Amino acid sequence: MTGRDDSSGLDLDVIKARRRELQALDDAVSYVRRVAQGRADLARAELARRGPGDKPQLYDDLAHVLGDHLLGASDRPPRPAEDFSEHALSAELDQLCADHGFGRLDELDEDELRSLAEALDRFEHRVSGERQEVFAELDDLTDELVIRYRAQAGDLEDEDDEDDERVGGDGGRG
Repeated sequence: MTGRDDSSGLDLDVIKARRRELQALDDAVSYVRRVAQGRADLARAELARRGPGDKPQLYDDLAHVLGDHLLGASDRPPRPAEDFSEHALSAELDQLCADHGFGRLDELDEDELRSLAEALDRFEHRVSGERQEVFAELDDLTDELVIRYRAQAGDLEDEDDEDDERVGGDGGRG
């Protein structure tokens, strides 16, 4: 869905159900995206660690990566978290990591580490695009709900006005 006309003809219950479905999808996509960002950061941290100078061990960077990506602040209120390990995007990310040797970062050479980080960045970019599509549809459905609730509130006010006119129309002698 890309515009108001797409949802204006839908039943209210259908809109609400689709919105809940999209919120759940956003939760999963958002989580997988953050995991991909964190894994890419770990690959880059391993590359940096190998550079000149006194560098901390990779596990020293874990708190920073986990704090920034997995537990980081969001611009929306939190919803209860679920286990997204069975989600198709999570399985795809796990396969990408397995194919590029993420489980053995310390054994990869620098070219392999760069390739891993680049593959994770491409994956994260693609997933971000998918998330934007989810947001667009969520926005459309939310806008439609607001329009309908406002119209419903207006209808109720009109009924109150009609009741007031009937009561007040005969001088209140009802």
